[in-house]
Amino acid sequence: MAIAKAERLMNLALCLLGTRRPLSKRELRESIEAYLEAGSDDSFNRMFERDKDDLRELGLVIETVENLDGEVGYLARRDSNRLPPITLDAEEAAALGLAAKVWQQARLAGAASGALQKLRAAGLPEDVDPYEAHGALEPRIPVHEAAFEPLMLACRDRRPVVFDYRKATAAHPEQRHVEPWALECWRGHWYLAGWDRDRGAERVFRLSRITGKVRSRGGAFSAPVPDVVTVRETVASWAGETADRSARIRLRKDAGYPLRAKATSVRELGDGWDELEIPYGHGLDAWLVEFGPDVVVLEPAELRADVVDRLRAVAKG
Repeated sequence: MAIAKAERLMNLALCLLGTRRPLSKRELRESIEAYLEAGSDDSFNRMFERDKDDLRELGLVIETVENLDGEVGYLARRDSNRLPPITLDAEEAAALGLAAKVWQQARLAGAASGALQKLRAAGLPEDVDPYEAHGALEPRIPVHEAAFEPLMLACRDRRPVVFDYRKATAAHPEQRHVEPWALECWRGHWYLAGWDRDRGAERVFRLSRITGKVRSRGGAFSAPVPDVVTVRETVASWAGETADRSARIRLRKDAGYPLRAKATSVRELGDGWDELEIPYGHGLDAWLVEFGPDVVVLEPAELRADVVDRLRAVAKG
């Protein structure tokens, strides 16, 4: 079985590397004997998708292209799958090893380990152990959201996706059609930036608010992908990091330490409450809601109204 699969993967890789134009699934099935022997279309499709994912895991860059008739084809350009000679010194190898450690608990753990093995084969000095260097540093990026893996693959393959998303102000999720650009972690949460087809604009989505499965859609992107996607800067502005005003809140004693860290002034009110003045920017209402009954907004009035609206939406949901 292992030999048969290896032969099938090799034949698929050769077909994709040897073509000058995208090949459709039908053409690939007709070119590879193992696919011709598949019992049904469903069996072939499952086999092909697994093989394509396996080749990508091995490092082959496979492009998905749609022609004028709407038919999807695949190819692996030689210039995209050719690496220049790789030379790394001890410090560079240590940096790569540290980056690989980041993903030890995430979906990319296998890819990170495989990448280091390929660097060994490409000439990484045998006396350099990228895992051991700077061993006192133990970075981790937690990935708990089920949406992370399908969105990561969709960003890589430039595939549109559909998912149900619940905004902080909404009681129920709504369907979103998105062309995913990039994923980024900020303050312990993962965010997706992309083009929202329904709204015709760039949007950022928090992965923890995606409900149900992320479903892929065929076809090409309708909007250009920017050279630089500022996920962190966008989320920071929504979280009030670029605040230019102030708000006054009441905060229960021994609660809301992140708010206290940002406060420009704190005054004891008695009866277990303090009054804080904090920076006020876009998205502060969503942050305050997370502290529930421990926070009461005093002013401005529009911030208080926004927080009340969000709390009512949560209560209805």
